[in-house]
Order: sequence, then C-alpha cells, then structure tokens
Amino acid sequence: MDIFSAASLSALLQVIAIDLVLAGDNAIVIGLAAAGLPTEQRKKAILIGVLAATVLRILFAAVTVKLLAIVGLLLAGGILLLWVCWKMYRELRTSQADEQEATEALSNSDLDNDSAVAGKAPRKTLGQAALQIVIADVSMSLDNVLAVAGAARDHFWVLIIGLVLSIGLMGLAASFIARLLHRYRWIAYVGLAIILYVALDMVYRGAMEVWPHVNNAVS
Repeated sequence: MDIFSAASLSALLQVIAIDLVLAGDNAIVIGLAAAGLPTEQRKKAILIGVLAATVLRILFAAVTVKLLAIVGLLLAGGILLLWVCWKMYRELRTSQADEQEATEALSNSDLDNDSAVAGKAPRKTLGQAALQIVIADVSMSLDNVLAVAGAARDHFWVLIIGLVLSIGLMGLAASFIARLLHRYRWIAYVGLAIILYVALDMVYRGAMEVWPHVNNAVS
C-alpha cells in the first residue's frame, strides 16, 4: 500500500522536518513583532499571529494543491521555494540579541536575566504589531504549504498530516520550538537543506513537465 511505501515514508520525514523548522521560524517572527508590546498586550498579539497562521495555512493548502496540478506551476513553485530558501538563510543569520528578545516574548520569561522580558525591543502599539504579524504570516504560511506540498508530492495523506502537524506546532509548541532552534542552530540548517532539496526537486520535475510543451511549440 502507498501509506507504507518507502517513498511515502521518506516524504513524511521531509514534511516533519520542514514543519519543525518553519514553525520555529514563524514563531520567532511573531515573537519579534510582539516583543515591543507591554506584557498584557503581548499574549493577544501572539494569539492573533497563531490564529492567522492557522487560517492561512488551511486556505493556502486548499488552493496550492490544485494549482500545482497545472502545467508550469510546479516549476514556478520550485523557483519560489528557492527564494524562500534564500530568505530563510538570511533569517538564520539574524542577530542573537533579536532572536533572544523574540524567544523571551514567546515564552514570557526572562531568559537573559536582565530583569525584563523582551525589554530591549523597540516599543510599538498592538495594532502595529498585529499588522506586522499578519503580513509576515501571509508570506510564511504560503512558504510552509508550498514546501509541504512539494515534499508530499502525490501522497495526499502526507499532505494532510503535514498541515495538521504545522497547525499543531504553531498553536501548542511555538515557544518551545523557538527556544530549541535558538539553542541548537544546526537543526534549522538541516531543515533548510531539506527545503532546498524539495525546491530543486520541484524545479526538476516542473521542467520535465513543461519541456514537452515547449518542444512542441518550437517544433
């Protein structure tokens, strides 16, 4: 059966790694946006971010699966995912101080023992933080769904598990994952390598799909 095949299990492992890294990445972005708020507003901003990411992942998953079936869009998706890899690489080089502020905001704890939680972050209003979070969520939710759909390929059950896992990680374990990636940087780089592999595979499969049409047009 497909559910027990080596290809489907390999796809599932890729999806789990992608979800882990991108959930942590998304959580850090939410934490950075919420870090500049007073303590009582910070939880509201983080909740807005998690709920927005959840809704957007469901919407994007419904659309992306259909779009990737259109000739040429698998190639376009792979190219877009290559850009996501570059963006992730740049984000992984975010200063340790900024990441510390984000992690403190998410966990609501003074990790650096400076008698303040995210005390060095620039101040902002709840409206400013919420807008920043939702805009970031749109981009990062699309990144997540595209990467998971590319890794899952034709294994629909893997895609569903990936979506549920992504939502669960964002809702229940965001601060834990952010701390984990902050402490063990190599996990994020392993995840980045897997997403790069998925992107290159999508580009290759998309090019093979498009080539006969291009060849026929030229002939």
